[in-house]
Amino acid sequence: MQWDNLRKFVCPEIIYGNGALQLVGRHAALYGVGNVMLVSDAGVVAAGWTEQARRSLEEAGIRVILFDQVSSNPRDHEVMAGVERYAAAGCDALVAVGGGSPLDCAKGIGIAWANRCDIVACEGVDRVVVPMPPLLCVPTTAGSAADVSQFAIITNTVRRVKMAIISKAVVPDVTLIDPLTTGTLDSYLTACTGMDALVHAIEAYVSNASSPLTDLHALEAVRLIAGALLPAVRDPAGDLAARTRMMLGCMEAGLAFSNASLGAVHAMSHSLGGTLDLPHGECNAMFLDHVVAFNFPAAPDRFRGIAEAMGLHCRGGSPADWQKLLVDEIRRIKAAAGINRTLGQLGVVSADLPRLAANAMKDACMVTNPRRPTVEDIGRIYAEAL
Repeated sequence: MQWDNLRKFVCPEIIYGNGALQLVGRHAALYGVGNVMLVSDAGVVAAGWTEQARRSLEEAGIRVILFDQVSSNPRDHEVMAGVERYAAAGCDALVAVGGGSPLDCAKGIGIAWANRCDIVACEGVDRVVVPMPPLLCVPTTAGSAADVSQFAIITNTVRRVKMAIISKAVVPDVTLIDPLTTGTLDSYLTACTGMDALVHAIEAYVSNASSPLTDLHALEAVRLIAGALLPAVRDPAGDLAARTRMMLGCMEAGLAFSNASLGAVHAMSHSLGGTLDLPHGECNAMFLDHVVAFNFPAAPDRFRGIAEAMGLHCRGGSPADWQKLLVDEIRRIKAAAGINRTLGQLGVVSADLPRLAANAMKDACMVTNPRRPTVEDIGRIYAEAL
C-alpha cells in the first residue's frame, strides 16, 4: 500500500468576526477552568485589548493572573519566568492576547509547565510529549497566525537563534479572531506583520509537504493579502474592510503553513532575528524576493500559481518571464509598504554570513524548502540582501 500521499491537517476551534474578543470568557468557561494566566505584552495592554479580555474572563467567574513580561521576540528566560508564575499561582489554563510574541510565549509556558522541562529541550519536530493545559488565543495582528498553528518560535538567548518548536500538541484549543483588534496597529507594524502572513502563504504553497488541503488556504491567503496589505498600511485605523481581509488572509495562511510547513525564508529569518532581535516580518520581507528567485526553478508551476493569485498576468510568458514578474511585484509591494532596510543598514557585515547561514541550515523550516540549498547557497542569498 502507498502511504506517501497521506497528509494530516490540524487546527483549533475558530471563532471569527468583529467582537469575538468579548467571547473569550464564555469559551474559557467551557473548559471548566477557574484560574487563568493571561499572557500579553505592554503594547497590547496599552491598546486596551488585554483589559477587555480580563473583564470577559472575570465576568465568567474566572480568576485572572496577568503576565505581560514578554519581549517583541519572546526569550527562553521569559517563558521560564512565566512557568514559575503559572505554577505559583496554581493556574489551570492560559489565555494569550496579542501578536505572535505573547501567543508564542503562552505556548512556551504551557509546553514547559506540562513537560516539567526547560523550553529549550523542546526545540524541533514532535519533541513535546505531554499536551499543554487549555490555551485560548486572541490575535491582535494579521501576521504570525500563531493562534492557529502547530509552531511556537522562542529565542534561545545562549545560542542567539530562534528555536522552532513544532508539534500538534502546540495547536491552541480555541482562537477568537477579531479584526477590530488590529485597528490600533501603526503602518509599519501593519506592513511587517502583513508581509509575514504573505510569506506564510507563499512558502506553504511551494513547500514539499503541501497538499490539496493546504493549497486551498495558501492561494486564498495570497489573493486576500495581495489585495489588502497596501490599503491597510495606508489607512491603519480607518480601512476596516482591508483590516478584515488581512485578518482572514492571515488565518488562511496560518492554516496552510501549520500543516505544510515553511521554507528558506523563515529559516533565514529565524537565524537573523535571533541574532539581532529584529521584527520577524521585516526579516521575512528582506529575504522573500531573493529566496523566490532561488527556488523558482524547482517549482515554476507553483510560483506561477502564486503570481496569478496576486493578480499578475504574463500570457504566453516563459518561466523566466514569470519569475521576473513575481520577483518584481514582491519588491514593489515591499517598497510601497515602506520595508526598505537592507542587512547592511542593520549592521550585518560579510563576516557574519557564515554563522547566519550555518544556523539557518539547521532550522526545521529548511527541510520543506522546495529546492535543497547548500550552506553556500544560503550564504549567497544573505549576501544579496546586504
